[in-house]
Amino acid sequence: MTLIYLTCVRLPTEKAHGLQIVQNCEAFAAAGHTVELWSARRWRRIGWQGGDDIYTYYGVQPLFRHVRLPMIDLMPLARGNTRFELIPFYIGLCTYILVAILKAWRREAIFYSRDEWVLFALSFFKPRHALVYEAHLFRTSRAGGWLQRQVMQRCGKTIAITSPLRDDLIAQHGGSPDEILVAHDGIRAERFAHVSPQSEARQALGWPQDTFIVGFVGRLHMLNVDKGVGTLIQALAALENVWFALAGGPEDMVAPLREEWIRLGQPAERFLYAGHLPPDAVPQVLAAFDVCAMPHPATRQFASYTSPLKLFEYMAAGRALVASDLPGWADVVQHEVNALLVPASDTAALSAAIQRLQQDVTLRERLGQTARTQAMTHYTWEARAQSILAHIQKN
Repeated sequence: MTLIYLTCVRLPTEKAHGLQIVQNCEAFAAAGHTVELWSARRWRRIGWQGGDDIYTYYGVQPLFRHVRLPMIDLMPLARGNTRFELIPFYIGLCTYILVAILKAWRREAIFYSRDEWVLFALSFFKPRHALVYEAHLFRTSRAGGWLQRQVMQRCGKTIAITSPLRDDLIAQHGGSPDEILVAHDGIRAERFAHVSPQSEARQALGWPQDTFIVGFVGRLHMLNVDKGVGTLIQALAALENVWFALAGGPEDMVAPLREEWIRLGQPAERFLYAGHLPPDAVPQVLAAFDVCAMPHPATRQFASYTSPLKLFEYMAAGRALVASDLPGWADVVQHEVNALLVPASDTAALSAAIQRLQQDVTLRERLGQTARTQAMTHYTWEARAQSILAHIQKN
């Protein structure tokens, strides 16, 4: 089978969706299929240091072909002016779609995407069975809901990244649970096969050895909504002898968090910042933590429609996890089994859970080892790809 993954995004990108897309393509190809990734040829972000080679940047094998489709990219002209971003966005999207249609015209393949407009346009030229939609959002606007319903009806298969997303798609747009596959995100098993001992990881990072470190890795917001790191800092400020470690960004959001940490009476040296990390560097940073935190608020997107890469990377690193108790990952993590779960945005409960992990080494080790075993067994990109491919090929 030939599978063509279409995405109108810039690759490489510092955002998590780029890593998710590329690792999925690697896994599809590793399963024995011919895979092509058609991304958009767009301008680089100012100050970008990641280079252009997606295989090197994301640390994946070149098992699939990467093609950059030309498009008219006027987004740099509108950057910083949200009132005018929609016009260049749709100009770029339309030109990408036009080139994709011309390139796909005579191709026999499965066309796979998470971009609804791309699939909607292709559906006028390709048969339903050749189109696969991977849903990451539930569209609530009138126009967005119409588009999502059209895409689900015009595509042969739909993949939802959480169970609540699947249920809401069915309730709003029809279908049955058998027709929509739930496939959470995952981890690249090779990246986490040999996690460094904590002492070695801290030595390599220049972090203190005999300390209790609670960490967060990833972007600090999604869809312009904060991921709850401010709540985490407030929870940690109520404890003694705790260090906070952060890796990710954007960097302009890090300084206010550091200032808040100091304002709450915490020593500046106990705020550790590792910067933005390439994917291959993430396991070492996670190995340096004692506890990994996911303090997401209970917004609709986070509560029901988010399957964070960091969740599965936290689990694969074998570190204890404390997370908001949200339905989007209720079928992945269970309280006292592979994580400690707390009510979202409850600073006192979050603080108490972290203190419990600080005082109970045995609990930390048990939760971390259980989570790692589950991640390495059930939540790899390879396992996800096999499940999706079986769903695609099912009549």
